[in-house]
Amino acid sequence: MSSLNTWFQKGMNNEQYLAYMQTHKENLLGVYEKFQLTEQDKQVLSELKSKGLRTIVLTADWCGDAMVNIPILMKIAEEAGIEIRYLVRDENLELMDQYLTNGTARSIPIFIFIDSDGNEVGKWGPRAKVVQSFVDELRSTMPAKEDPSFDAAFKLFIDAVTTRFTTDEDLWVEIKKDIIATLK
Repeated sequence: MSSLNTWFQKGMNNEQYLAYMQTHKENLLGVYEKFQLTEQDKQVLSELKSKGLRTIVLTADWCGDAMVNIPILMKIAEEAGIEIRYLVRDENLELMDQYLTNGTARSIPIFIFIDSDGNEVGKWGPRAKVVQSFVDELRSTMPAKEDPSFDAAFKLFIDAVTTRFTTDEDLWVEIKKDIIATLK
């Protein structure tokens, strides 16, 4: 059995992960309730059902990126017949460290798509390109960490990101397109 199968079996299912969540549960569920796939998306995703794909998600419930990306993945997975298992990043560093962003950062979420034999067939995360551009642009306005105003500015930054992530349906569409492109 492949080591990714072992990781998959170790993970929480949707219900267990939602029960575990404390920080962004309401926001995640809000995105899940509002986000819709198009008929064309459903057609494309139904064609993936025969592949028997599964997904390992490295995440943490405090993560704003996970809050917006996971509910979109959930909808995609439902339509494509993909089973998801969740692993908390800080409790699974051995796996996380195999999926570092830019070779150094433990950025999440990371979606590891595997086949029935446990072979990796794709990886997505932590952000769609359009989301990365938005975050980079917003972050460029921040003062240096040493600046006395940094903490207040960082709180405003987090509030702005959370608001956009939980309300911007155009952003959700871009995330969806990015995830589906990885699955194809």
